[in-house]
Amino acid sequence: MKPVRLLGSASITALALVASPALAGDVTGVVIDETDTVALQSAVVRIPELGRSVTTERDGSFRIADLPEGTYTIEARYIGVPTETQTLIVPAQGTVAANFMLGGENASNILVYGQRANQANALSRKYGSDTIVDVLTRDAIGQFPDQNVAESLRRLPGINVLNDQGEGRFVAVRGLDPSLNATSINGVRLPSPEGDIRAVALDVVASDIIESIEVKKSLTPDMDGDTIGASIEINTVSAFDRRGNFVTISAEGSYNEYAEEVNPKASVNFAYRLADNLGVSGGLSYYNRFFETDNIEADDWEEDNGLIYAEEVQYRDYDVERERISASLGFDVRASDTTDLYVRGLYSRFDDQEYRRRTTFDLGDAFVTGSGLTASFADADPSDPGEEYAITVERDVKDRFERQEIYSFSLGGETVTGPWTIEYMGSWAQSSEKEDNSVDPTQFEREFEGEGLVATVDYSNPRIPLYSISGVGDFSDASTYGLKDIELTQLSDAEDTEYSARFDVAREFASDSGVFSLQTGFKGRWREKRYDGEIRFYELDGLTLADVVGEQTYRITDIGPVASYTGASDFFFDNFASFELQEADSLFDSAAQDYTIEEDIYAGYLLGRWENDSLTVIGGVRYEHTQTDIIGNFTLLVEEDGTLPDGTTATDDTVIVTPQTTPSNYGFWLPSLNVRFEPVDDLVFRAAGYRSLVRPGFSQLAPRFITERNDDDEVEGEFGNPNLQPYKAWNLDAGVEYYFGGNGALSAGVFYKDISDYIVTVAYEAEDLNGDDAITADELLAFNGIPFNEAEIPVNGDSAEVWGVELGFAMQWDMLPAPFDGFITQANYTYTDASATISDNAIDLFGQGFAGGTREIPLPASSKHTLNGVLGYEKGPVSLRLAGTYRDDYLDELGGDPAEYRFVDSHFQLDASARFTVTEGVQLYVEAVNLTDAEYFAYNTVGGRQNNYQYEVYGRTFKGGVKVTF
Repeated sequence: MKPVRLLGSASITALALVASPALAGDVTGVVIDETDTVALQSAVVRIPELGRSVTTERDGSFRIADLPEGTYTIEARYIGVPTETQTLIVPAQGTVAANFMLGGENASNILVYGQRANQANALSRKYGSDTIVDVLTRDAIGQFPDQNVAESLRRLPGINVLNDQGEGRFVAVRGLDPSLNATSINGVRLPSPEGDIRAVALDVVASDIIESIEVKKSLTPDMDGDTIGASIEINTVSAFDRRGNFVTISAEGSYNEYAEEVNPKASVNFAYRLADNLGVSGGLSYYNRFFETDNIEADDWEEDNGLIYAEEVQYRDYDVERERISASLGFDVRASDTTDLYVRGLYSRFDDQEYRRRTTFDLGDAFVTGSGLTASFADADPSDPGEEYAITVERDVKDRFERQEIYSFSLGGETVTGPWTIEYMGSWAQSSEKEDNSVDPTQFEREFEGEGLVATVDYSNPRIPLYSISGVGDFSDASTYGLKDIELTQLSDAEDTEYSARFDVAREFASDSGVFSLQTGFKGRWREKRYDGEIRFYELDGLTLADVVGEQTYRITDIGPVASYTGASDFFFDNFASFELQEADSLFDSAAQDYTIEEDIYAGYLLGRWENDSLTVIGGVRYEHTQTDIIGNFTLLVEEDGTLPDGTTATDDTVIVTPQTTPSNYGFWLPSLNVRFEPVDDLVFRAAGYRSLVRPGFSQLAPRFITERNDDDEVEGEFGNPNLQPYKAWNLDAGVEYYFGGNGALSAGVFYKDISDYIVTVAYEAEDLNGDDAITADELLAFNGIPFNEAEIPVNGDSAEVWGVELGFAMQWDMLPAPFDGFITQANYTYTDASATISDNAIDLFGQGFAGGTREIPLPASSKHTLNGVLGYEKGPVSLRLAGTYRDDYLDELGGDPAEYRFVDSHFQLDASARFTVTEGVQLYVEAVNLTDAEYFAYNTVGGRQNNYQYEVYGRTFKGGVKVTF
């Protein structure tokens, strides 16, 4: 055994917290690496004679209170390095310091930098956790060529990332919709920037400023109860994460093989001790990215005598610039021997300038012939000249600039005095998404009717239906395509603001067999989500595509002529007075989407915790009460000659807007239990059970009733449903982990979720019950007093069940002979079976008892198989990493018929990075993203085959840069 080893710096002395006089002695200290560079979070500090153990905080500090007087052994353990042991004498009263330096002479290689440090840190935090959790640390995030937080998270077990334009955006955990996750930064719940959902798109936050990400898959009573997938907790740099001051600067250029230009990226992160007890930390990241996407989308699929074809095909040419700025700043203060305080703030801005040139074939009124995998569409039937057929070709351009912003600010602290621990925090967070005067889109079209046009579509490649044209020589003449209309998004403003405050107090009771803690707390959250849209439609005679023609960058086929990027929007603003406003359409679209929701949540809990060196049990109950005020519009568009609500006939297109307000109040008890059992060193069993809820999405809940009545008095609509109930779930987890003597582990777990009141959107259609080939007034359906022929309505469906298996493996192969001792491997696999029962137009909202059945579907965003693997090599100045991620198909959207369901095809992506340390603190690196040139493909199964809904290709991206640490 070693004697107690005291560290020399004044800052270490400050870390030995001095508690108020107690009836027994206390031990405090810190655990750091041998080079005095980093504080080791989640190191396990244990006194074997008493069966007492604790894990260190993020600054490496620990405290073991109420120890009987005597001489004891104390040991500190951290994955990947030898355990250190000391002997100490605990007085009858007062505090003794025991500080540890772990790692030996190779500590910097094992615990401070690189792949080994990341693996040791992540495994230590998983090992020391009381709950079921997976962790990504700063080093891991930096080792991968990930562009944002979502892409970093896909390396963890059970994570499926939903991409947008080839970049990771939303995160699905264990096959559940992203809206069923909760996301926070530095303990502050993030509201959603987007106008219609609760899910936070994690592409808004740059990965460069992140210190760690924890994915907590089980809940304790002191945590917010509104998650079924996972609680994703993002932490930025703290001044006390490292032992001394540091500044890290990186600069890189990235090259996309489609965009063919180099884009800049740079970041700086720092932590500085202004005094022994005061520190400042922060980070700044900037990334400007140009890329191109080639896309084909088809819809309205039909099967006619074995011929399978789409009535609409779109060819989309995207040219996009994205600029991301993220910044964090924090102050940490050790105000006294018993109190730590902090102030933390974050700002992230995501600008998206999108140009989209699109050529669309509307073939629904064409004369269709064909066989096999080829269909021909004609604007006339040669054998029947009197029959009318038509093909409409539309060529449009989008010039849209969108800005998303996230702000968060929090201040709080912790006071530890004797057996008492008090925590407190207040916070403010705001997210927004705004468009301002985007021309989205400008539409030019030409209708071919009886001119001899034949469009032939080849479906031999199900991903890439290609067209060819014959019969009309001026098909590609831009001057023959006249302006249909311009849609101006004068304003699209979504804002989500939340204030919160919490207070927690805990009391420890020590005994010879362990420690029992009793904890209680209260939290309030006050949230307002609103959306305001101002949409305008304009027309102008005489303007043609030839006036704004440009050059395409599309690679799949020729879709010209296309408009230039800004020609149409420049012409519109330069000649604004000449355009005619379409008042009815503008008023309808502007009022239809507006809503405001005020949501107040009040929570309290009681938690008990029993712990000794082999068993930890955390149980208790939380109560959450939700009070909601929901405001939206009933928006009705009555076409000319349609019947107005007062029974008169509309002489012109008429829009009627009626505000709607609905209050809602409900509360839930949320019990939970987490058990961690370590019968022998390195073997950990876990079990967890808890109840949770997720509140409905804002657009689903808002009383927005959007209906259109045509001149035949048929009403079609989209409805929000303010009567929706929250998702409610019982969740069970069990697992086992074995930690190898070195830097490695093997884990296995199972999970099960029983979800009630799962929300689905159902298409309703009135039926002809009388057999008179017409829908009479008494056969119409009605929702919230509004009659309709057809409508889509979100409703609470039947039950949903999710179960699965997670397997993980990590190993540092240092037992092999050189040079093979530098290999590092990580792999995880998740199997998920997620299914729900829904009704076939048979959910009896209306008391009309119309017929229908039920069927079982896979839950949206749920992949059965998810696999991640990493092969790394790190030795001397060289660090290499090859990372692969795979997920199989998943259901994306429901359709009217199972064959029309939208599925997303499997995805396999391979990324690589190579780093070379030139000198201490200077590192060069190169990275490659999407080496496999993975495509995005969404499809239906009409006719028993895969048919295109959406196909996209993005190309590979290559990066190179330098990272300097002072």
